[in-house]
Amino acid sequence: MTICIVTNRHILTAQGATVSKEFLMTDSEFKLIVDMVYKACGIVLGDHKREMVYSRLVRRVRKLNFESFADYLLYLDEYKEEEFSHFINSITTNLTSFFRENHHFEFLKDTVIPFLINANKHSRRVRIWSAGCSTGEEPYSIAMTIAGAFPAGWDVKVLATDLDSNVLEKGMCGEYSASSVNGLDQEHLKRWFLRDKDGQLYKVKPDLQKYIHFKRLNLLQDWPMSGSFDVIFCRNVVIYFDKPTKEGLFNRYANILSEQGFLFLGHSESMGKDQKNFKSLGKTMYRKL
Repeated sequence: MTICIVTNRHILTAQGATVSKEFLMTDSEFKLIVDMVYKACGIVLGDHKREMVYSRLVRRVRKLNFESFADYLLYLDEYKEEEFSHFINSITTNLTSFFRENHHFEFLKDTVIPFLINANKHSRRVRIWSAGCSTGEEPYSIAMTIAGAFPAGWDVKVLATDLDSNVLEKGMCGEYSASSVNGLDQEHLKRWFLRDKDGQLYKVKPDLQKYIHFKRLNLLQDWPMSGSFDVIFCRNVVIYFDKPTKEGLFNRYANILSEQGFLFLGHSESMGKDQKNFKSLGKTMYRKL
């Protein structure tokens, strides 16, 4: 076990090594940050996340030319309306890729879409929600899956929401580096993307963007959407929530899903045994009861 003692701006380990820190983050400051994040968006930050919190927020401390986290937190309290979105954006995690957990998209194509074509044949309307859409790879993957899969004349749309306004802006822009689209096959790239002359930037074509509406949304606050959804993707989001927050969110999803609607979670997430609103279909796929 390694024992660390914080002294001024240095961390002294049990082995005698000293690790220099640009700024000191005290226990009380870390706790205040943890409490604010949980209250704002339900994300639970344990002690093991302290270094992550430090490395992300220290960028704001530097950018605003403060000399300490204490000064930054005082500024955050005084100018909350202007700074709080930057604060939350710094903390939230945005790891994503096109067709991540591809079995979900295969199930969407092979099972969900045929079901919806039959179930919604009178309304010819389908709504899919990408909750926690990050920089847009997930909703664009959904759009690539549904494009051309429904009969002509159907009204099919994807709502893409996230708490982080910075990643939403990137998603709306629809521009990705060559490394970001590396996992896509040539068929998808040619059909749905425009490549710049250097081959280093790929822009989503309007024909794909038309399916998606991006919107900033805090999942723990009121939802302004009217009408129900047939499918919800909420992947690698609830992993950061505690049990009561997860249960409350799952209940709200059940209320807004259409009859026998589908819910997709991330590979390390699950409903838990006490959830009565959904039936597991395996591989973190669920159906509303």
